[in-house]
Amino acid sequence: MKSRVAVAIAVLCLAAVSQVVVSAAPKEPKDAKCPVSGKGCNPEASADFAGGKVYFCCGNCAKAFAGDSTKFAAKAHQQMVSTGQLVQKGCPFSGGPVKDGTKIAIGDAEVGFCCPNCKGKVEKAAADEQLTMVFGNIEKGFAPAK
Repeated sequence: MKSRVAVAIAVLCLAAVSQVVVSAAPKEPKDAKCPVSGKGCNPEASADFAGGKVYFCCGNCAKAFAGDSTKFAAKAHQQMVSTGQLVQKGCPFSGGPVKDGTKIAIGDAEVGFCCPNCKGKVEKAAADEQLTMVFGNIEKGFAPAK
């Protein structure tokens, strides 16, 4: 009987750890940063991107984004995380569960990692490189909010 209880507790603990998702209170589009200029956003200047909306400070930045969205994709993904349109589902590198004590701020978003090694890679990088490392390819670590 004790072994069944121990197994049940272990399964529940494992399920709880695997469901750790990093999130913060989503920013309003007006409080987000334009992925082109870095200025505050005008909620009326937006474009559809990666299943959500990306917000810009002005129509000129929206046009620049439309002309070459891949150039601004990492910053656009980061904005989508900060506005709650994308949520973290796992480590951006491995896709594994996020562990406690591995969160760091990257731009306007808080991101967690599966281990101190992954966290350390990002911490050692310059700010722009961090954005590209974490938000350049979001398949493993992020998903649309439900």
